[in-house]
This record gives sequence, structure tokens and C-alpha cells, in this order.
Amino acid sequence: MSAPAQDAPPAGTTEPREPEGAEEGTAEEEGEEGAEERPQDAWESRKDLRRHSPAFMLGDSARLGGSLVYGSQYGVSGGHVGRDVVLGNKTEIYQIGYGATQPAASSGEVPEGELERLAALFAADEDELAHLEARLRAERFLVLTGSLSSGRRMAALMLLRRLGVAPVRALDRDLRPGDLPHHLKERSGHVLCDLVTDPGSPLREAQMLAVRDQLADKGSYLVLTTGPGAAGMEGVLPARWRSPSAALVLRGHLTALTDEATARDLLRLDAVRDVLAHRPQPREAAGLARLLVTHAGTGSPVEATEALKRALEQFSTDAVERQVQQWFDNPALPLRDKAFLVSLAAFNEAPYALTAELSDQLFALLHRTEDRGEPLRIPVFGTSIETRLQLARARSYTEEEATEWGPVIQVKAAYEDERAALVLLREVWTGHPSSRPALTGWLRKLADDGRPLVRTRAASTAAVLLTRDLPSALALLVQGWADSSRPHRRVTAAHTLALAHALGAPNLRQVVGDWSRSDQPRLRWTAIRTYALIGEQWPEEALDALRAVVAASASRAQEGGRGADSEETVEEEMTEAASSTALLLLSPAGQTVYQHLLAALREKGAARELALRAFLTACEWTDDTGTGPAPERPVLLNRYGHATAARTVATPATTAAPGPAPEEEAYAIATLWAEALRDRGHTAQALRVLADWVRCAEGDPAAEWALSTLLPALARSRPDHERLSHLLRTMPAQNGGPPPPVAARLHTALTAH
Repeated sequence: MSAPAQDAPPAGTTEPREPEGAEEGTAEEEGEEGAEERPQDAWESRKDLRRHSPAFMLGDSARLGGSLVYGSQYGVSGGHVGRDVVLGNKTEIYQIGYGATQPAASSGEVPEGELERLAALFAADEDELAHLEARLRAERFLVLTGSLSSGRRMAALMLLRRLGVAPVRALDRDLRPGDLPHHLKERSGHVLCDLVTDPGSPLREAQMLAVRDQLADKGSYLVLTTGPGAAGMEGVLPARWRSPSAALVLRGHLTALTDEATARDLLRLDAVRDVLAHRPQPREAAGLARLLVTHAGTGSPVEATEALKRALEQFSTDAVERQVQQWFDNPALPLRDKAFLVSLAAFNEAPYALTAELSDQLFALLHRTEDRGEPLRIPVFGTSIETRLQLARARSYTEEEATEWGPVIQVKAAYEDERAALVLLREVWTGHPSSRPALTGWLRKLADDGRPLVRTRAASTAAVLLTRDLPSALALLVQGWADSSRPHRRVTAAHTLALAHALGAPNLRQVVGDWSRSDQPRLRWTAIRTYALIGEQWPEEALDALRAVVAASASRAQEGGRGADSEETVEEEMTEAASSTALLLLSPAGQTVYQHLLAALREKGAARELALRAFLTACEWTDDTGTGPAPERPVLLNRYGHATAARTVATPATTAAPGPAPEEEAYAIATLWAEALRDRGHTAQALRVLADWVRCAEGDPAAEWALSTLLPALARSRPDHERLSHLLRTMPAQNGGPPPPVAARLHTALTAH
């Protein structure tokens, strides 16, 4: 079969542009570029949408409730709750902290009582602790790195406690590395949390050797904690703190706060398991333990009441929202890292290299917004995958990535909590509007990238923004794409609307309907493509709109005058409307579409033309699953075979399946085929497509059987029989030459009836 037309947008470059420079360009430039580009086939466009859209577009996380997504605003700012959070019928105040309910003093001796209480709550992997303890004992000091909520402070205190040193002193985080030896005490443990280093004030090997000598002389130890990828360490090898699992931390806290039996019962609750599936940090797990004890009591057995379920759901949602705001509100977090967080949200579960590449483009645009006068500096090396993902509370994994040439193995990256991507994109758009010029410029650039994955993620990101703030996102992004002369931008607009519909964005039916009736041909084209992707929700409305578009376009062309549509526009809209109708035919709303197509056969003009074109377009499309015995089998041939087989053996599975009933579908396909072969305007195309079906049946017994039942159903008169007979006797094989052997076998089946 002939290959579908593909987009040919210019490949994305890595040279960032000014936010203003990311606009659509002049009309003259658009016209020249758009004339050289053909729109991507609707079937291939839907494949890209399915291959490359992020998982949260169709998952439960798309329907989050809570302060930053939907529902009440709780006044969360800077990681603190501005008022009580109402859960159920009572008011609770939750302070999420791993261990201490009051912050320890920034300098001075840590009370022994606090250490004892933390030890009772502490839970971690014993092998990990033993390894870190041995290193601390040998080297006298340890730089422990971990994310903000990973429990790194508690780990530092417990490592010193395991060594048996007392007292333990907390050092001021503002101490310069060179001043550390002057603050070390005899036979003591020392902890310096959240060490701040930078290239101007680095932590050098010579300084730490001096610190080690002092510690050895005094019989003391020192643990410094810092974030992942901390800058300004020269010759100092940090140790990564690998957080214990949330389940382990939760079990330890529950046991300390209640008893073994109650802890065991609480951990078995499905609602608790759902929260743990989001991989909360140790600090969050500690807060979860206090919530469970408050709501569930201390008796056993424990029941998951509705109030507890709601409380757990709210707690989990608040945790991811709080984490996102901590990232953006943290002035110490570099702008480049914040750009990476946004890029990871847009490209969650996509190849890491692509996410990192495109995050630097966003960083360049954000930098020009924040500090246009300063020259941009993007380090080429120095930040490892592990460090960046640890900062983002994300993971890397290896997985196949679908491409138009087949699957390839890629190293991908994704947030540990899959909801973070959605929450982060919504928060950056509405909570930090100063980022909008850079963000919209970045998305426009992504929409022009030559890679289908990148263009699809531009659409999915814009869809989140559209869901959150329809007027602004529509005006700043989507309408510009929809009215562009560049076909791939209009496809991106349609994808955006389709994905926003999946996320529950309001008023999209009205937007698409208005565009379908617009005087602007490009907006009408975008509306037609959008109906193909979301029209199955309301097929009657979509089909009526598609028919109205082509009828109005033809009418305007006939009337002439200023603003009249050209013949080229009429043909383009008819072709696109046929493709959209074909996609709806193959959707779960297929039964309604078959009824409309069969009814249109009795009409004249645009209605009949649209029906036959739509049917033949659907006949050209092959299965897009890439699985099964014949992944290249035409979709409608496959469905006709299943429908014919199901008519003879009806089972509960076939009668309850979505879509048209088997008998009705088999009848509709045969009737539409017969009409297409008889219609003089479509006979040539119908014979060509039918010949392709015959060639596909070579070596595919199921397809051959389906054709052996279909062809006799098409021979409804002597001319029909002669037309089909001539095709089977004269059609060339795939690579030319005489007809393939399957044609002769099918000719025998045709003449036997």
C-alpha cells in the first residue's frame, strides 16, 4: 500500500532563541514554508499520539483533586500550610517531618532525649548503614548527600550514635569549610546539615585532611549533609544516602507510635498501599504514620473508614503539591535545575538524553527572562544522570521506545511519583506566570521539531496548560498553531485539543464547533482533524459538523466573490473530512458512523462523496498494533473477517464487544464496497485498494478466508462479477509480473458462487 504523507517540519536545533523570536513568523515566511509541506495522514497522526503521549494523559492522576490541581485552595506557600486542612468532619494540622516535631537548634548539643526518640523511629537498610558506618569510622568524616526529604539528617545522627560517640553537636551551616577545625570538640560527634558549597567557596581535599587530623586527635567524628550534585567539592568523595523504602519507615513509626499488631493491620489496608505506591519520601512517610494513628486509633483490627480513605488521599495529594512548590520556591536551586524539572514533566517516561537536551533550551529562555544582561553559560559536562534524577526524585530505566522504524532501546527517566509531572506543569503555568514567555517560546520550538515524540509532548504539555487556564493557553499557544499555514502546527493544535479533552478540559466542544464554522480555512482544517480524535464521544454531532464543513466550503466556492474558498481548499477539506470520518468509523462509535454512511449512499453531492471517500480511506489503513500474525493486514479486512466468523458462532464475548454488531458490520462493509466499485468517480481507486487487499492475503490464510467470503458478496450483478473477475485475472503482484497465486484461488472462490 502507498505510504502515507508525513510531516516534514524542520528538525529542532539546540540554539535557543529569544522568547519573542519563537513566534510563528511572518505570513510570507509561513506561506513559503507551508507550501512545501504536506499534512501528516490522520491515521499516522493518531499513531504518533498513541505512541508518544505521557501515561498520565489517560490515567487516574489526570483527575487529581487538591489545592494546585482542582478543588479548594489551601494557601500552600513555601512548603508550609497557611491554614488548617479540613479532612472529613474534623480539623487536623499535619506537620510533615521525618522524626523531630520541633527543628533542632542550628548550633549546639543535640539533646540525648531527641536522639533516643529518633533511634526508636529510625528504620533503614542494615547493609547500607553498616557500609556508611565503616567508612565514617575509618575516615573520621563523611559527606552524606541526599534529596531534601530523604532523611539525610536523621541518618547522619544515627550514624554518629552507632559509633557510640557522645555528645552529638550540631554545627552552624554557615561555617566556612576552612573554619571547621576550630569548632570541633573532644570526643564528640558533629553534624553539619545542609552544607552550602559553591565554586567560590569549595570544600577542598586539603581542608578535609586537616579536619580529619583534628578529629583523630580529639577522638571525634563529623558528618556533613548536602543535596545531590552539590557544587564546589574538590577531591572530596561524598557518600550517597539511599533512602529506605517508605514502607520500612512507615512500619518503624507505626510500631513506635502504636504496637506491632496495629502497625501490621494498618500496613495491610489497600488505601495505605495506594499511598505507598506513589513512593513517598521518608519525611512524608513519617507524617503518614501520625495521620494513620490519629484517624485509625490504636485498636486492632483496623478498618479503612471513608474518612480515613479521604484523609489518605488528601495527604498524598498535598505531599506531591508541597514537593513541587518546594522546588520552585527554593532560591538555592539553580535555574537550570528548575528548567530540567519542567522538561522532565513534559517528557516524563521519555528518553533521558532528549529531556536533558531540551531542558537546556528552556533554561536559555528562562535565563533571558530572569537576567537578560548576563551572558548565558551552559556547562557541557559535570552533572551525571544519577545526580539530576536524585534531585528530581526521579528514576531511570531501560525500555523500548516506539519509532516509525520500529522499537529501539532507550534509557528513560520518570518521576518516582507519576503525579508530579502533571502537578508541576500546572503549577509553573499558574503559580509562576513570569515563566510564561519562556515556556510558550519553548513549546513553539518543540512543536516545530522534526521528531514526532517531541511534537507530541509539546501538544501534551500545552494540553495540561489548556486544562488549567483555557483562555490564556488558547490565546498564547493553541490558536496560533491552529491558524498556522504550517500543517504540522495544525496537527499539534488538534493533538493538544484531543489530549486536553482526555484531561477533562472545559468548553472544548464549543471551541472546535466554532472553528468548524469559521471563515478561516486553517481553523476549519484543525477542527476537522480534532473531530477525528475526539468525535467518538459525540459521533452524531461530529458527523453533522464534518458534513456541514464540506457542504459550506463547496457552497462558498460555487458562489465566488471575495473571501470565497478555492477549489484547492474545497478538495483539501473534503480529503481531511474523509480521513476524520474514517477514523470515527474505526472507533467504538463505528455503528453510528456505518449508519450515516449507508444513509448517505442514497443522497447526492457532497454527502455521498464524503461517505465513499471515508470508506475507501479506512480501507487503505493497516493494523497499527504491530502484533499478531499479520500486523500489516488492512484494518477493515480484519474486521470483516471477524464479523463474518462471529455471525456463524455468536458468543457472549462477541455480542458484548464495543462497536457495531458483527452482522451489521459485515453487511455495511460489503454494501459500501459494492457502491464504491460501481461509482464511476471511485471505481479506479476502489479496484486499486481491493488489489492491495488481495496482495496482503498472500501468505495470510485468515485474510484470504475473509476475502473468499467478501468477494462473492460484492458480485451482486453480472457487471459486478465481471469487474471482480477481470481484476483477479489481470492484477500484478506486489513487485510486478503476473497475478499472485492467491488471486487465482480467490477467483475460483468467486466463480464458485
